[in-house]
This record gives sequence, structure tokens and C-alpha cells, in this order.
Amino acid sequence: MVEFQLDWARAARTGASEAVLCEPKTAAQIDAIVDHAQAAGRRLLLTRLSERKFARLGAVVRDGLDYDAQSRTAILGALPPPRSEARVAIVCGGTSDAPVAVEAARTLAFEGEGATLVVDVGVAGLWRLMDRIDEIRRHRVVIAVAGMEGALFSVLAGLVHCPVLAVPRSVGYGVGGGGRTALHAALASCASGLVVVNIDNGFGAAHAALRMLALTAGAPAAGRPSAGSGGRGEV
Repeated sequence: MVEFQLDWARAARTGASEAVLCEPKTAAQIDAIVDHAQAAGRRLLLTRLSERKFARLGAVVRDGLDYDAQSRTAILGALPPPRSEARVAIVCGGTSDAPVAVEAARTLAFEGEGATLVVDVGVAGLWRLMDRIDEIRRHRVVIAVAGMEGALFSVLAGLVHCPVLAVPRSVGYGVGGGGRTALHAALASCASGLVVVNIDNGFGAAHAALRMLALTAGAPAAGRPSAGSGGRGEV
């Protein structure tokens, strides 16, 4: 029985490639999806693929994937050449935000869009952010990743002219645990130009950034007729 249906036309139709959300899938299902993509000569982005589940994939499938354990992402096929200058800055409050930041960066790279990673510039030491603010301002979109109280979102949105995409991070403890406080802080922010995606959703932030860039360029989003399957939107 076929357990999946890949929407290869999604990139051409919407400008946003699909991805395979691996967390709820079995290793056998992922093997079958990747085998199908390889046979069709397609590229594919896989997200939320834990090291443990990656190790359970078939040897041929594992060998065909560029796997990054930190972000839990894997890429089937070659990356397109990036633009000469990165148009997206991904700014993290702390080093514990890096997994989500790298997920966003790898999603952008899959679509041929480079990113500048600015890590560990949380507002508890505001000088760290201010040391990098001129560099951040050179970009067209900023993705901000932060947990705890999420103060970075409002501060950044008050310092740059471009849209800021807030990604609440599920790090912290007590009332700051699970990313809920950071999410509510982003939603309640009085800073203009700040929009919010779901907790830990680096993938979604990257695709929102791609659509923003496409609008400013007056062209369809990164839609390369190559990407993969499913929910977030995925199979």
C-alpha cells in the first residue's frame, strides 16, 4: 500500500517547496519517500530527523543524504548556488537557539538563498547585539530566534528597517519553559514590523522570508521545480 503522495508541483504552484516532516514518520516510511525521490531524480529537504531515526534508515538512503545533526535536517541532492550576498540575517539570543537557526539556514540554502548567522547576541548583554547591528541592518529580512522572555524580538524590530520574523524557542525554565513566554512576548510586542511563527519553527520562518524576498523582487518565490514531500505542508 502506498502511504504517501509527493506534491512535486508545489514549488511551481506556490513558490514554496515541500519538506518531509520526519518526526511522526517511521524509518521505513522515510526510506520509501527518499527512494521514490531518488528514482525520480528529485531533490528533497527532510526536517525533524533525529540522529536515532537517521541511524535506522537504510544504508543507501543514509549515504545519499547530507545530514546535519544539530538542526535535525537532511538534504537529498546538490544545493543550488547561493546568491553572492546573503539577504537574510538569522539572529540568535543564545547558543542554545542554534538548532532552530541552522534549520532556517539550511531551509534557505535548499532554495538557493544564503543567510548570515549572528549567534549569542541576547539583550542581557546588549552590547553584543549593538556590536553587530550595522551588519544586521544590511539584510532584507531578519529572522530572530530567542527563548526565555523573548526580549530580542522587540529590540531588533525597533532597530532595523526590514521585516523581523520572530521564532520563539523552547528553551528556558519555570514560566519561561517550553517557549510559551517568548511566544506571548512576540505576539504582544509593540514594535512594528514584527511577525511571529510557531515555537521552534525555523522552517516556517525561512519560507516566510523567501516569500517576502520574492515580493520585493517582483518575482515568484524561490520555486525550483525540485523539492520534496510533505506537512508543515508535508505528506
